[in-house]
Amino acid sequence: MEDWQLDFEWLRVRNFVKEAVGSDKLPDLQAILLLVGVQETQQIRDEFTKEEKQDLMHVAVCTLLALDGYYELEAYDADGWPHFRLLAAPNFIDIKAQEAALKRLCIRYFDLDTHEHEAHR
Repeated sequence: MEDWQLDFEWLRVRNFVKEAVGSDKLPDLQAILLLVGVQETQQIRDEFTKEEKQDLMHVAVCTLLALDGYYELEAYDADGWPHFRLLAAPNFIDIKAQEAALKRLCIRYFDLDTHEHEAHR
């Protein structure tokens, strides 16, 4: 995906999320990661502690990296939290490359058919 395509599709995802959550501003990558984590764990609440947010974003990153084969979902625990197994360590050149990869994976995540995505749960 070329840079301009990534920028365009990323903006499309940000606008989709903004509308879906009824926000008045575009979410950044961290906010979208938090949303993915909430979606994957079904931990729907008005507020989360800092630690819970970190855990939710970790779930999101593992979920997204699983799309590229870096992680594999092992199971869900009794509380509904997914647990992943590392298959291959991602090796990003720098933080900018890591951010671009996560944005690209967010684009893929939000393009998944809802029924296909739910089948993984």
